[in-house]
Amino acid sequence: LIILAKIMDTVLVTGASSGIGETLAQKFSQRGYNVVIVARSTDKLTALAQKLESTSSSKVTVETADLSRSGAAKKLATKLKKLNIEIDILVNCAGVLEHGSFVDMTPAMHKGMADLNIGGLTEMLSYFLPPMIERGNGRILNVASIAAFQPVPSLATYAATKAYVLSLTESLSEELANTGVTITALCPGITATNMLATVEENGAGLSIPSFIIGDVDDVAEQGYNACLKGDVICIPGTVNLAATLSGRATPKWLLRKVSGIMGRYTLGKK
Repeated sequence: LIILAKIMDTVLVTGASSGIGETLAQKFSQRGYNVVIVARSTDKLTALAQKLESTSSSKVTVETADLSRSGAAKKLATKLKKLNIEIDILVNCAGVLEHGSFVDMTPAMHKGMADLNIGGLTEMLSYFLPPMIERGNGRILNVASIAAFQPVPSLATYAATKAYVLSLTESLSEELANTGVTITALCPGITATNMLATVEENGAGLSIPSFIIGDVDDVAEQGYNACLKGDVICIPGTVNLAATLSGRATPKWLLRKVSGIMGRYTLGKK
């Protein structure tokens, strides 16, 4: 008789309380994975866990953590190890966005984006990637943004943090060659989530054309598939892909000018 030590793989999803993170947790749960969901809101995570367990055979573990705080990732990894929960797939989706002119934002806003989007993601990788390499198997999905490919006035710090995520992912994809571990950057465009609603509400009349707003379920589905296939970069949506490719082919000075016009428009400036 062959005794299986582990029946189902386990996925850890950060930023799972809403938006793309919540939808990705649902995708993995629906496909039979056990899921560890992580975010700052215990109430939202508990409600999601109940929903996932009632609609699938997955075991869902709730872990409340503020990954913008130094040491939070270490604490999470230590606790999961004590619970004998081995992470096979890591989804780094926790992130924060602030829209506005750089000088109109407080230092705390800039630091908050850097601490979570860069610091939290990097710490998660530093604790959960090594065990995957030791086992010779694993998948990582880092949620970046199409903002990672170009300067975005009015989203300057946010875009810079996502450029970091993309660059780190591409670098690690080469470091991880032949290890059995793959890493993917999901680079969605503007997506219909609570984050978008907040930006529009605080955006001084900012109105975004509906045809460029992506569906969160479609974005998560493409991210899920790209992660399992081991694609290095996934850009959901034809419009987003075309914009990214044209941006890479455009001279830097012209790209800055066009981005500047669009950025000033979102701020209500000319």
